[in-house]
Amino acid sequence: MALGPMIVDLTGLTLTDEDHRRLADPMTGGVILFGRNFKNRAQVTKLIRAIRAIRPNIIISVDHEGGRVQRFKTDGFAHLPSMRTLGELYAKNPLRALKVASQVGYVLAAELRAVGVDYSYTPVLDLDYGGSTVIGDRAFAPSAEVVATLAKALLHGMLRAGMVGCGKHFPGHGFVVADSHVDMPVDRRGLKRILADDVVPYAALAQDLGAVMPAHVIYPKVEAAPAGFSKKWLGILREQLQFHGAIVTDDLSMAGAAMIYPDVVQRVRAALDAGCDMAMVCNRPNDLDMALNGLPKAYLRRAQSKVAASRINGLRARGVALGWNDLQKDAAYQSARQTIASYIRNAEEQNGQAVADPTEVMLKKR
Repeated sequence: MALGPMIVDLTGLTLTDEDHRRLADPMTGGVILFGRNFKNRAQVTKLIRAIRAIRPNIIISVDHEGGRVQRFKTDGFAHLPSMRTLGELYAKNPLRALKVASQVGYVLAAELRAVGVDYSYTPVLDLDYGGSTVIGDRAFAPSAEVVATLAKALLHGMLRAGMVGCGKHFPGHGFVVADSHVDMPVDRRGLKRILADDVVPYAALAQDLGAVMPAHVIYPKVEAAPAGFSKKWLGILREQLQFHGAIVTDDLSMAGAAMIYPDVVQRVRAALDAGCDMAMVCNRPNDLDMALNGLPKAYLRRAQSKVAASRINGLRARGVALGWNDLQKDAAYQSARQTIASYIRNAEEQNGQAVADPTEVMLKKR
């Protein structure tokens, strides 16, 4: 079955009848996994196989950045550092920081691929202006050039494992304090300033990213609509930056989207009409059902057009992935794990924290 434009979520650790129905819906093209879908490796691997038994070609994704946003954290998965810590290392030792960033990307992608995931919503390309708690240490640095440089190294590591990345949150979420999960952030800077600062990483990485996720942020000096509903912003991404990958919405159940378009079908249509290729509705099953049932068939045909289908299929993992047991025996993977463990240990020692890195403990047990 060809893929539709909707990204759906799942209820829990196993598929329910409702999950089956949503996965089989022609409008569905992808699924996002959350922490509630993970108990251990065996369980999540079985869950992903069950998903593919319904839709073999569906694209499976997860929010797995490292630091505080890492959905799979136990049962052998590496403890990945926050991106800010990589930025701090870059300030002290740029070459080492680039190596660690590349190894983080490789381990992140190799482990996700070993259980059947296609791609992750990473890297965060927002600049760290110091005021946003929702972004905070998820950002590499305040400098656009440092963000672009470290993100490129991370993406290189991911591509070594056959996975593309998704840059977020275009054109930038780091300047605003409000959290778009619960509020409607407004960034009152002008277009010239945003292009000169926040958009720089997207311009530098336009050919490296498989996807871009727009921000649920309004930039009123540019356009009244949030970026993910803005033909102007997405036009800049496509035409000025020459980005040819998929544009994927953030969760359209978030307040930053719902406060603008109270009706979920209107929300999805507005995002797709603005230029998004895929629309994500999560954490509200009723909203998801309304979107799947209420979206006109014209949007399915659009998703299955040659250009859109190519972008969506570009999110699929590439090449043959190592299974988990074979991955543990792989020299490149083991070397990457050791590099990350050593970095985390040194960072904790310098910060006066107890050295109890789970990654290193697991490596010693093997």
